[in-house]
Amino acid sequence: MSSTTIARGNALSVSYLSVSLTPAAVTGTSSNQTFTVPGISTTDQIIVIGVIGTQTAGIIYAEAEVTAANTLQIQFANVSGSSATPLAGNYVIQVIRPEGQLPAGL
Repeated sequence: MSSTTIARGNALSVSYLSVSLTPAAVTGTSSNQTFTVPGISTTDQIIVIGVIGTQTAGIIYAEAEVTAANTLQIQFANVSGSSATPLAGNYVIQVIRPEGQLPAGL
């Protein structure tokens, strides 16, 4: 019987931040946009919980990652079929800081 190895790791800390963001218009199907968020690190795993308020119709959060120290990149997807601008305001993000080395591929 074959076996499978699953990469695992522990979270050292999980934090929630409220950061003020002013995204640009998403004219196509998606747009990667960067924002300065002091204290985040390239080893952190990021989940965008959402904007405080009602997001613009047709805008969703496709992916988020830390591309450099203090730099958050969010991919906004536009499913409306026309140009739309994500709501400017306070966004809640979850920051997961791993205990040690991340498993390969994360």
